[in-house]
Amino acid sequence: MPGSENQPRLPAILTVDDDPAVSRAVARDLRRHYGERYRIIRAESGADAINALKELKLRGDTVAVFVADYRMPGMSGIEFLERAMDFFPLARRVLLTAYADTHAAIDAINVVDLDHYLLKPWDPPQEKLYPVIDGLLEEWRAVGDRAMPYTKVIGHRYSDRSWEVRQFLARNEYSFRSVNAEEPKGQQLLEAAGLDGTRLPVVITEKGETLVEPTDGELATLLGLSTSPSLQMYDLAVIGGGPAGLAAAVYGASEGLKTVLIEKSSTGGQAGRSSKIENYLGFPTGISGAELTTSARRQAEKFGAEVITTQEAGRLEVNGIGAAHSLRLNEEQTIGARAVILATGVEYRQLEITGCWENPADPGCNYIGRGVYYGASVSDNTECAGEQVYIVGGANSAGQAAMYMSETAKTVTMLIRGPSLEAGMSQYLVDRITKTANIHVRTCTEVVDTVATDDRLSGLVLLDKRTGERETVVSDRMCCFIGATPRTDWLEEAGIARDDHGFILSGPDLRDKVGWTLDRPPHHLETSVPGVFVAGDVRSESAKRVAAAVGEGSMAVMLVHRYLAEA
Repeated sequence: MPGSENQPRLPAILTVDDDPAVSRAVARDLRRHYGERYRIIRAESGADAINALKELKLRGDTVAVFVADYRMPGMSGIEFLERAMDFFPLARRVLLTAYADTHAAIDAINVVDLDHYLLKPWDPPQEKLYPVIDGLLEEWRAVGDRAMPYTKVIGHRYSDRSWEVRQFLARNEYSFRSVNAEEPKGQQLLEAAGLDGTRLPVVITEKGETLVEPTDGELATLLGLSTSPSLQMYDLAVIGGGPAGLAAAVYGASEGLKTVLIEKSSTGGQAGRSSKIENYLGFPTGISGAELTTSARRQAEKFGAEVITTQEAGRLEVNGIGAAHSLRLNEEQTIGARAVILATGVEYRQLEITGCWENPADPGCNYIGRGVYYGASVSDNTECAGEQVYIVGGANSAGQAAMYMSETAKTVTMLIRGPSLEAGMSQYLVDRITKTANIHVRTCTEVVDTVATDDRLSGLVLLDKRTGERETVVSDRMCCFIGATPRTDWLEEAGIARDDHGFILSGPDLRDKVGWTLDRPPHHLETSVPGVFVAGDVRSESAKRVAAAVGEGSMAVMLVHRYLAEA
């Protein structure tokens, strides 16, 4: 798992003294007694020590004790401790002084909340140094300050791009922590990185590298994902990285086809956004959508498939029977493929009410990513801690999201247009929702308007379809699961036949459609263009289930083999 190689790192004891001999002696004595449990870091000036603290902060390490000499040129020990507290306010603070400077040490108790001062020399350390440090370390451990050795995403809570970055990392199973830029921890990290917070989000990696307003391509590089095809020609190109596309990539590559999978954001599709999938064969305790699809991506790569993220197929050029098809990608790069499997999936339909859809007539009024979300809205359920959450929709994905967010949310209210949950949701989920105290279900209810505060969602206007009455409620977060629209507009020039809703027709469904020119009938998952197949939710009349999509992806590869043998 990218980012999961994090091991608990030792907290640091940092000592700073401008006298090299004293500095080495302090570090030597500390290392002898504490070296197995703490990292001993020494510096010979306040400025060097501050730079070391910045690096530790960015890397997610922590400091247990500062030991600073009082008399240092450029930056005194007290001045250093004042600045050091901004980075690690819970660290214990010790000042090294000569006998003549004890008055300064006493004054420092009030200035920097000094924990102790030590007179130089402290020989023997067993009597004069270690008992003092032991006591301070015990106090520090009791407070509970711990290292944060993970990638950090610093942004605003209600920022659409900050949310997109968190989702990208979470759906790729990358370990990170989200930090609010307005909170002290966020301010400390930004200061350590030398940033003023005007450009957000900021991603600080576990190694201390800083990405400011990163693009999806930069995030993909951080995760070690491929972003550009290595070949000009493939046996099989799979478009879309949901369960159907991943299954096609696994079976295509494992059976010897030069296979490339193109995904515009992150693999997983709608399934990747699911907090938990419990009715998928072979996982009796359930599995998260991100975990399932990330494992599938690695499996495809193990067999030699190229999985390309942050690229989008923008045009399909059909070059005749038996000839390779051409795919134009978003970097103006064109690749060829002898066969193509379309597994582009679907997108959640948007509510066409104020702030909830990308309205060309009013592009500035958009709360998506700022309280309004389509599909799963959180990378971890602590994001909605204490919130009043509303979920629009009554299918399994909506139910799983409700269960997940109910763990930390104040309340979760499900809004159902129909008379009951049972019509569109598996019974096991219905039973769990009914037994969860902070989940409420309102049937025959729909959202007709929004209320905003500071350019983010703060409330909803609900309509009771039975009585016609309207009610305004407080809402911190609304997640919508209201049906789907296919991603097929880009296929119009290629002549791919679609039904009235834009879903791709295939096999027997092409009987009454014009354009099929071969003597043989189309294969079961073959589209109106020979050699171009379809699998998963984007197919007309598909089952809209993860297991069905996986089955169609693997079956499509079998039909690709049949087509290539005929060509």
